[in-house]
Amino acid sequence: MAQPMGASKLLEVLRAEGLTVHEVRNWRTHNRNTKGPWGPVNGVMIHHTVTSGTNASVDICYNGYSGLPGPLCHGVIDKQGHVHLVGNGRANHAGLGDGDVLRAVVSETKLPHDNQADTDGNRHFYGFECVNLGDGKDPWPEAQKEAIEKVAAAICRHHGWSERSVIGHKEWQPGKQDPRGFTMDGMRKRIAERLAGKGGGTPKPAPKPAYAPFPGSGFFHTGQRSSLITAMGRRLVAEGCGHYENGPGPQWTEADRKSYAAWQRKLGFTGKDADGTPGRVSWDKLKVPS
Repeated sequence: MAQPMGASKLLEVLRAEGLTVHEVRNWRTHNRNTKGPWGPVNGVMIHHTVTSGTNASVDICYNGYSGLPGPLCHGVIDKQGHVHLVGNGRANHAGLGDGDVLRAVVSETKLPHDNQADTDGNRHFYGFECVNLGDGKDPWPEAQKEAIEKVAAAICRHHGWSERSVIGHKEWQPGKQDPRGFTMDGMRKRIAERLAGKGGGTPKPAPKPAYAPFPGSGFFHTGQRSSLITAMGRRLVAEGCGHYENGPGPQWTEADRKSYAAWQRKLGFTGKDADGTPGRVSWDKLKVPS
């Protein structure tokens, strides 16, 4: 048993494993803790989303849907192998599962067949949804499988767990089939090799992302067109500051100004410092991809 990691520590251990990690909106305080306990934690659970497309999958996992509020996991692993953190705390991902399976995870022994649903899994497992239709035909790119391996190894490494603390949803809850498309025994073998220093090396700092340098406040004026404006808009949406009817585009508009003003206010700027015209400090904090 272990106490759950806080948001900053989780981000730290994932990036130390060499993963590219994106922070989605208010993920650090996004949870279901008011509905039940979070922790002690005992393992990592892997799922597939039954969706396609990174943005749509991340949105569903962050927001949830009718009858099942988000977050639906702690992180989404896309087909590029990027991790999108959507929750920190109790998440609606595991549901009720087999108490015998939990006991095997705690003792890190062979998993029994899951044949009952009598134990709250949302309390005890970190959950990661992987973008895949789950139809047995949608491919699992190697980059995505390697990211699953790294995520699980990073968390196990922090808590002092072995690969036996990593399970699939299908091994926990009767009637589930995720993840479909690879075997959990095969994935646990990869995790074990990584933990032993054979799966791509020991943890190392992730390469510093390439962010667009501040182009100057004069760049942002009515009629200006640039892919940089689209990239900026997407980052504003990810930060929960988007005020777009049809999504961000390459031309600077009033929607961009309002969205950027919301970002400036989020950073604590007021008055003329939150007029929606990008400045160097707020731009550098937004981290727009180049």
